[in-house]
Amino acid sequence: MNKSKKILMSVLLTASLAIPTAGASAATQNTDNGAEKFRVYVESNNLYQKDMLMKQYDARWELTENGFSTDMTQQQFEALQKNKNLKLTKVQEVTLDTDVRATQSQVQAAEYPTHQTPWGIKAIYNNSSQTTTSGGAGINIAVLDTGVYTAHYDLENTVEQCKDFTQATSLVNGACNDAHGHGTHVAGSALADGGDDQAGIYGVAPQADLWAYKVLGDNGSGYSDDIAAAIRHAADQATSTGTKTVINMSLGSAGNDSLISSAVTYAYNKGVLVVAAAGNEGPNQGSIGYPGALVNAVAVAALENVQQNGTYRVADFSSRGYASTDGDFVIQQGDVEISAPGAAIYSTWNNGGYNTLNGTSMATPHAAGLAAKLWASNPSWSNTTLRANLQNRAKTYDIKGGYGATTGDDYASGFGFARVK
Repeated sequence: MNKSKKILMSVLLTASLAIPTAGASAATQNTDNGAEKFRVYVESNNLYQKDMLMKQYDARWELTENGFSTDMTQQQFEALQKNKNLKLTKVQEVTLDTDVRATQSQVQAAEYPTHQTPWGIKAIYNNSSQTTTSGGAGINIAVLDTGVYTAHYDLENTVEQCKDFTQATSLVNGACNDAHGHGTHVAGSALADGGDDQAGIYGVAPQADLWAYKVLGDNGSGYSDDIAAAIRHAADQATSTGTKTVINMSLGSAGNDSLISSAVTYAYNKGVLVVAAAGNEGPNQGSIGYPGALVNAVAVAALENVQQNGTYRVADFSSRGYASTDGDFVIQQGDVEISAPGAAIYSTWNNGGYNTLNGTSMATPHAAGLAAKLWASNPSWSNTTLRANLQNRAKTYDIKGGYGATTGDDYASGFGFARVK
């Protein structure tokens, strides 16, 4: 099967998808008799009361045993806050992502990929002559992003689930359209399989199964309750199917959203490995974004295709942890854990072609693909054993180049570059 020629824009992402901190004004969703509605999270320790409120306000997601999200008017919101008889533990606006910072570069044409194994794939395989990739069979990689163009020639054979968490009717099965492109690019680095004729591009783990979860809109914005719901859904799906699952979140913000952080803990306790972008706010210390900054998520820093002192260099844009924790080899909140290729990354695009992007968003699927490949070869491992193995692999290829990167565990590169061999 031949691929038709595609014309595509090369986009240079200079920041991860951002979710503003709680307190940011949530955009209106719809109207009720002329009154604008916005997204709200409600929590009650009285489960009967919670169930009654869920029916009354037409709940969108039941996110915890005690809480749910919904759309309501300002009048309804204020009335709930003031109602002392209900004894609600939380009534708060749901966080909204509002910005994907990007700049447009040159137009380029693509028919077949200009190279099947981009530099990041060769680097993570530790083989400059790598022509194809393999591994990941039986492992799910849940890509929580702007959706995925699942008809892409190099992705269509990998798709097992395609779900949209952003629509008014909550979860829509069989839909995960990516009009943005970011999610398709991320998926390709993780598990593109070269297509039926093996003439396409390859990701790290092409035999893994893609769970394409659209949690961000076509403009790159989305609500934290939708993201949290998708995290929990992936964990529940992994449990119900008895399969190993890696969640890839190439998104983040400076603020720690409670809905997302609790969902990450839920998934991690269910045996899922959560891999997230460190963020693109470097080279300043203390700039790791959430959910990557969470202890139960693997934060991935970005490497560029420049070697210094015999190792790849940490990109200046890649977010940093704190120098005060250098050398302790302990993952604390706000730490980088491992590094992976994230600069000038060539991958699949949402028009059926290919594109080159920069960011820790691009580093994350390299790490997620590696995790899936290793897990497939060691199915008896728990998510914690897999995580320890990634850390040990990173230690054997420590990063010494780049601003703030030194020998041993450091605030720029974490434990180092985890590789196949």
